[in-house]
Amino acid sequence: MKLKLYIVFLLISNVIFAQKVTTSVDSIKKKIGSEFKLTLKTEVDTSSKVKFPSGKLFGNLEVLESYKIDTIKNGNRYELIKKYGLTQFDSGKYLIPRLPIIINGKKIFSDSIKIEISNVKVDTLKQKMYDIKDIIPAKSDYGNWWIYLLVLVVLVVIGFLIYLFIKKRQSKEKPVVIEFKSPIEKATTLLQQLEKKELWQKGEVKNYYSELTDIARNYIEEEIQIPAMESTTSELILGLRNAAKQKKLKLSSETVENLEKVLKQADLVKFAKVKPLDFEIEEDKKRISNSIVTIHNSIPEVVEENDELELWNEQQKEKARLEKLKKQKRTRIMATIAIVAGVLLMSLLVLIYFKGFDYVKDNFLGHPTKELVEGEWIYSEYGNPTVKIETPKVLKRMDVEKVMPKNTMALIKEMQIFMYGSLTDDFYIGVSTTTFKQQAQIDLEQAAEGSLKIFEAQGATNIFVKTEEFDTQKGIKGRKAYGTMVMVDKISGKSIKMYYEILIFGQDNGLQQITIMHREDDKYGKQMLERILNSVELQNNSQS
Repeated sequence: MKLKLYIVFLLISNVIFAQKVTTSVDSIKKKIGSEFKLTLKTEVDTSSKVKFPSGKLFGNLEVLESYKIDTIKNGNRYELIKKYGLTQFDSGKYLIPRLPIIINGKKIFSDSIKIEISNVKVDTLKQKMYDIKDIIPAKSDYGNWWIYLLVLVVLVVIGFLIYLFIKKRQSKEKPVVIEFKSPIEKATTLLQQLEKKELWQKGEVKNYYSELTDIARNYIEEEIQIPAMESTTSELILGLRNAAKQKKLKLSSETVENLEKVLKQADLVKFAKVKPLDFEIEEDKKRISNSIVTIHNSIPEVVEENDELELWNEQQKEKARLEKLKKQKRTRIMATIAIVAGVLLMSLLVLIYFKGFDYVKDNFLGHPTKELVEGEWIYSEYGNPTVKIETPKVLKRMDVEKVMPKNTMALIKEMQIFMYGSLTDDFYIGVSTTTFKQQAQIDLEQAAEGSLKIFEAQGATNIFVKTEEFDTQKGIKGRKAYGTMVMVDKISGKSIKMYYEILIFGQDNGLQQITIMHREDDKYGKQMLERILNSVELQNNSQS
């Protein structure tokens, strides 16, 4: 009776083309600690690229040494011979697992071989005994960790110094600019500040007269609007008299003469190096101060309604001040963010340089399946007939009636399905066990085809498949289907290329199936798949 099987399991990978690999060992029986010589041979074209397996463990056997590949040329083909030295320090029967050999990017597997390790009898009467040696510290893979730490500290310090530099420049006190409401207020204040300097008392008479006359000239220019700063003494006095007449200033001749005397005295001090006596300097200061006050009082008072204008000006100044503070704060925040981002970027670049991009991606950016590889695995039993398997997570029992069509369930006596993940997840595991109501000859190839049709029903496209025999470590034979397919993520709409392997066993009028799938380019998915396959064991019933 032909049965069409529908079992929901997911997997994807590359198309595997047949290549012959010969597997042999120098002996199937050795004593504890002795070396087994495992030999893998394959014949390929001269242009082929071959990658033999590597690692510290092959199943439960320790790899003592991986020998160099021997190459024998035979016409336009090469025979490649790869040898490994294996050992085990516990007695018992072991299985050298099927090992993957990659030829031109395609993976094929060697045969598994059973070996036996026997105890070594020790005659303690003849054998000399030695004390246990002290523990030798292992070399750390991170011996140069301090270099990375030093680089990181240097980057942080540089970033911090840049931040302080920006903050200092922003908070650096700028020269205080005093704003005066009127020219007379400005001139009076500057005269007071000049006296506090005590220039002429310190012998700096020339500088004193220069600042004194500049204050007077600047006041006249601002108050009366004549070019006092650029005029000679004679031109200034003439311009002042003319302005007094035009603007009807109540300016006496005595005031103009006193101002002229001080200006001429200043010219003599600056250009003729005349040094006035102390009382003369005091008199000149009074003349300038009185002249400024007299000129101010001589100007006709103009009453203007400018309170609102002054208020508006004050508001604008306060608004400009607050805006400036906000801008400085935004600049500091942006500079801090830029510095922190720069430090992080430089740190990542240093790590990428020393460790590689994959290391940074896995440990800092995160890799979803890396956590599964490094987590605590569970070895458990599922279904009936029992499937024993090691998985990174406990598989969840599914409601069979919701998964299987009713017409198929009519043929089934008992069915159990256990799963982790889904078809479009990064990693998926499915285990199912089925027993049928009627005795039937189960075609494992046809069962594999039924599973692939389930993939198609779930939206899989471009399915490539290859099948071959598969033996568990205890020698139970089954069928394996493996290959690649493309799945579409229903949420993002992205196409994902997946690698899958399906193991199918027929026992006691029943079917046991294991499906594993992961993203094709996921190295951690490949590691998990290999570990799971090496752990598969079944209830040892008679084969159908």
